[in-house]
Amino acid sequence: MMLIVRFPPFMEHAGVPEIWRKARTKPEMALEEIDRLTAVGVRFGTVLADAGYGLSAPFRQGLSARKLLWTVGIPRHQKVYPIDVSLIFPVAGHGRPRKNPIPDTLSIPAETMLADASWTSLSWRIGTKGPLEAAFAATRIRVADGEPQRILVKGQQHMPGEEAWLIGELRSSGERKYYLSNLPGDTELKTLAASIKARWVCEQAHQQMKEELGLDHIEGGKGSTDMR
Repeated sequence: MMLIVRFPPFMEHAGVPEIWRKARTKPEMALEEIDRLTAVGVRFGTVLADAGYGLSAPFRQGLSARKLLWTVGIPRHQKVYPIDVSLIFPVAGHGRPRKNPIPDTLSIPAETMLADASWTSLSWRIGTKGPLEAAFAATRIRVADGEPQRILVKGQQHMPGEEAWLIGELRSSGERKYYLSNLPGDTELKTLAASIKARWVCEQAHQQMKEELGLDHIEGGKGSTDMR
């Protein structure tokens, strides 16, 4: 898509509508699609996304601004703060006093936050070879996705953002996955795990549409082309 955007004649020849002739990230397109669907009456339970979307702070914040619940994958190095982080005004050793408060503790990677967590084995559905199981851990945190600010000797760091669940998944292979969710603070671990695994239904449907309906072979020659 980015290649086409850089060459307006291609967009003109393809019949791409004017409103789409701008570079947009996938998270931006996703939010626009959510707005379009909401405008025609579609309602959402929990928005689910992989880490390709979940690592985008504007995407997560956009979902929250729309009053939507979400559970998204994140990279293991996503920075988070403890839930009890406070903002303080440290005494300056020299120079003028600070105008803005800073966190009383530094943010750390998601994997570090859950390094000493207690993991609980859960099963979310029955597969062809028996129950599908993994171990899960979760804790309440503040996401480090606020405004960037100079924090002591660490330079520019993101301030604490909204409260959320940090969830870890330990698979039987030893692989660990991490997620963020803005589900309520009293949500049970099994519900958080079910929210994560609900994405399988979407992925399975997409795969079947390609295999059974041949959607992976459809090509649109014009921006107004209908999929038939």
